Amino acid sequence: MHRLKTVERPEVINAIAEARAQGDLSENAEYDAARERQGFIEGRIQELESTLSNAQIINPAELDVSGQAVFGATVEIEDLESGERLTYQIVGDLEADIRANMISVSSPVARALIGKSEGDVVEVRAPAGVREYEVCSVSYE
Repeated sequence: MHRLKTVERPEVINAIAEARAQGDLSENAEYDAARERQGFIEGRIQELESTLSNAQIINPAELDVSGQAVFGATVEIEDLESGERLTYQIVGDLEADIRANMISVSSPVARALIGKSEGDVVEVRAPAGVREYEVCSVSYE
C-alpha cells in the first residue's frame, strides 16, 4: 500500500497530466491507459485499506487450545503413503503462500487439520484425490 500511495499513484498522475498536455483526449490512447491504471491503483488502495481496517491480530501462543491445530498454528504432518513430512502454518486467505509453507485456513488441508492434535490421522479430500496424513506436531509460534 505504501508503494502504491508514494510511487505508483504519483507516477500515474504525472502520466495523466502529460497525456492531457498532448491535446484531444477523445483519441488519446496514452490518456485512456493512464486513467485505467489510475482506477486500478485507487481500487487496490481501497481494497488494502479495507482489509487492514478489519484485520485482527491473533497471537497463537496466547491461545488456550490444548495442543489442537487452530488458526495460526504450525503443524507438521506425515503423508502415510509416501512417508514425506510437511510443515505448514495455517493462516488467513490473504496471507497464504505455499512457497513459504503458509496455507489458507480455507484450504482442504487446513480444514482437515483444524481441531486435530498430535497423533491424529486426517483424511484430506483434494482435487488430486484422498490423502491420509498423521499429525506429528502442533506448535504456536
